[in-house]
Amino acid sequence: MWPQPITLCGTHAKLTPLSYAHLPALQKAATTGDLHKLWYTTVPAPLDMERDIARRLELQAQGNMLPFTVMTPDGTPVGMTTFMNIDAVNKRLEIGSTWYASTVQRTGLNTEAKCMLLTYAFEVNDCIAVEFRTHFMNQQSRRAIERLGAKLDGVLRNHMVMSDGTLRDTAVYSILAHEWPAVRSNLQWRLEKTH
Repeated sequence: MWPQPITLCGTHAKLTPLSYAHLPALQKAATTGDLHKLWYTTVPAPLDMERDIARRLELQAQGNMLPFTVMTPDGTPVGMTTFMNIDAVNKRLEIGSTWYASTVQRTGLNTEAKCMLLTYAFEVNDCIAVEFRTHFMNQQSRRAIERLGAKLDGVLRNHMVMSDGTLRDTAVYSILAHEWPAVRSNLQWRLEKTH
């Protein structure tokens, strides 16, 4: 399997391989802010969380996804993120299917989680590119991706049918291997400001 499951620990966040043991805490985290009711993103509702964990773990077994539970440093699950659309031959992947409880949004948690994932992707797994995708209308997510230092590759129009039947235009961003040193410096600087 590429990349290998791993636990990544920082000051603001801990990423650990997704497990059914995290189910009750993830259900609770999804209720903060009614995230599952947002029309422009896909956050599992508490009652759908077990099915979403099963889906992610099945994709992991197929080699297409490496899912993580995102935790606070004390080990409280507050969301999920994944390496997905894994292309081991070309050493490319996407960081996506990410959601966080509203209580930890706009903290250092997301910046550090992304920094740890990107470090693992580029410095351990020698990725040539890491992608991020989000709904064109999800301005909060787009701003967060741009703050990371990712660049807009383009918009895939009518890319997906959402659960409410609307068509999603998907904004596609990426960071290339040669851009990683500057992106890493930016992320480290942002993290230093949160201490």
